Amino acid sequence: MTLLAVKDVSKHYKSKKAVDHVSFNLKEHTCVALLGPNGAGKTTILRCLAQLLHPTSGSIRYKNNLQQEDIRPYIGYLPQYPTFYGWMSGYEFLIYIGKLANMSKDDVSERAEELLTLVGLSEAKNKKIRTYSGGMKQRLGIAQAIIHRPQILMLDEPVSSLDPIGRREVLELMEQLKQEMTIIFSTHILSDADEISDELLLLHEGKMIESGQLSDLRNKYKTEMLELEFADEIELYRQLVEELPSVQHTSIVRNTLHVTVTDVNEARTEIFAASNENQWPLISFSVNKASLEDMFMKAVSK
Repeated sequence: MTLLAVKDVSKHYKSKKAVDHVSFNLKEHTCVALLGPNGAGKTTILRCLAQLLHPTSGSIRYKNNLQQEDIRPYIGYLPQYPTFYGWMSGYEFLIYIGKLANMSKDDVSERAEELLTLVGLSEAKNKKIRTYSGGMKQRLGIAQAIIHRPQILMLDEPVSSLDPIGRREVLELMEQLKQEMTIIFSTHILSDADEISDELLLLHEGKMIESGQLSDLRNKYKTEMLELEFADEIELYRQLVEELPSVQHTSIVRNTLHVTVTDVNEARTEIFAASNENQWPLISFSVNKASLEDMFMKAVSK
């Protein structure tokens, strides 16, 4: 079921087109990554979805309702640089946010306790926010964004400024939350989008250059490449591999022979046959799966 329909949305700042005719749908219980370099329009799109900005043109509709409806009760939003009151405790901050969302006293108290446990801050709930680490603040930020039980959670670069431990904590929390709600998040970190998202929206200079499920995009932009490792000096076997009919090109990267082929199945058969016949000391054979970087660069160059 489509929760949010974005149709032909553009946002202009004087002569600059920050977002240029972007369309996509958000479905229930999916995690969607807005992927692109800095300046691609990711934050602008999220701010338009959260009704913090008005699009220059186009429409954003929640389910089948009218465009002008206030959709904020249905969404949670966390900006890239959230602001907290350092003199408050984590628990006090969630109570404050819940009251702003017109939650009852009993409901907000119960919900705050529930979320502090969910995001792993129950033991620190009475500590001042100014003492929290970056990862703790980001998890508290996610808690405040979902305190009113939204159906769509919007996160702007949720892990870009965190250390490896904080990054892992937030990604694991997002993995858990996407079972309960739809998540759309922006990132320029390809590995994060690869790890957590179900669908990708690839942005470049304000335009949507590609979109779809990760598996479909991998198949579309797949690279027919194999990676081989040998127990002996790799240069001894590079020329022999290049002589096989299905091999187009080879290169050596960190003692691994990267082999571009016309057909993976044919190349596999030829390499194994030659290895058995000539007793090559082949210790590793793998099919290279197209990375998000490969896909993005190919999509940009189209």
